[in-house]
Amino acid sequence: MRIADLDRLIAAGKSAVRVEIIETSGSTPREIGAIMIVSSDNTFGTIGGGALEFRATEQAQRMLENGAAAAETMELPLGPEIGQCCGGRVVLSLGPGGRMMLENERRRLKRQHEKEPTVLIFGGGHVGIALARAFALLPFQTSIVETRQDILPADLPVTHEITPLPEQAARSAPPGAAIVVMTHDHALDYLIVSEALKRTDLAYIGLIGSKTKRATFERQWRRDGGAAEAMDRLICPIGGGDVDDKRPEIIAAMTAAEMMKRLLGRDRSQPS
Repeated sequence: MRIADLDRLIAAGKSAVRVEIIETSGSTPREIGAIMIVSSDNTFGTIGGGALEFRATEQAQRMLENGAAAAETMELPLGPEIGQCCGGRVVLSLGPGGRMMLENERRRLKRQHEKEPTVLIFGGGHVGIALARAFALLPFQTSIVETRQDILPADLPVTHEITPLPEQAARSAPPGAAIVVMTHDHALDYLIVSEALKRTDLAYIGLIGSKTKRATFERQWRRDGGAAEAMDRLICPIGGGDVDDKRPEIIAAMTAAEMMKRLLGRDRSQPS
C-alpha cells in the first residue's frame, strides 16, 4: 500500500474498511499487523491474497454497502473449506471509516516509511533508472543522486538530489544505508566509493563495472593510503555472476536482489 493510494481515497471523499490481521496460528500467508484498505471499487495493500483476501474483501464491501459503522471481526481457517491448504488460522479486524481513518492510516504509513532503510543510487543512467524503478516497489527510502539535471526522466519513481558534490551524500547517508555507484564518470565513481569506504556502518557498497575496474580502483585506493581491508567491503561487479546478461533491467533486478539480502536478510547486523 502506498501513501499516494490513500491520498486519492481521501481526495475522493470515499469511505473504506481497514482490514488488519490481529491473530494467527499455524501456517499463514501474512503476519499479525498486515493491513489492507478496501473501498467500494478497489483494494490497497494485502493480507495474503487468495481465498483469504477474497473473503475479507467481500465482507468489507458488504459492510460499505450496508453503511456499517462498527468494527467486526472475522475468523478464517486456512483449510479445504475455503480452498486453501496453509493449515493455519487468522482472525481479522474490519474497521469501517472515512477521512479520519484514512488520514490516521496515512500517518502510520509515513512513520513506517521514515524507518525504512535508505538506498542511494549514484547516477541516473540506464541502469540507475532501471534500479530506481525496481526499488520504487520495495520498502526502502530510495533516492537518485545526480550531477546532471537534464538526465532524469519526468516520471522518475523515486526522489532525487541534484548536486555538484555527490560524495557528500555518501558521507552523510544514515547508518545502515545501501549505496550503489554507477555515474557517467569513473573519476566521480572513485570519489564517491572512497567516501563510502571510509565508513564501516553501511549495509552495502556497490560499484557497477568489471573486475578490471575493481582492480584499478583498488590500486588507486592503496596509493591514496586507504586500508586494504576496507576494499573487502566493496561489491564490484554488482549483481553477482549467475546471469550473463548486461541489459540494464537484468542488472538492476540482480543488483536489487543482492542489496535486499544485505538490507533485509538475517545477517543485517553485518556491514558490507
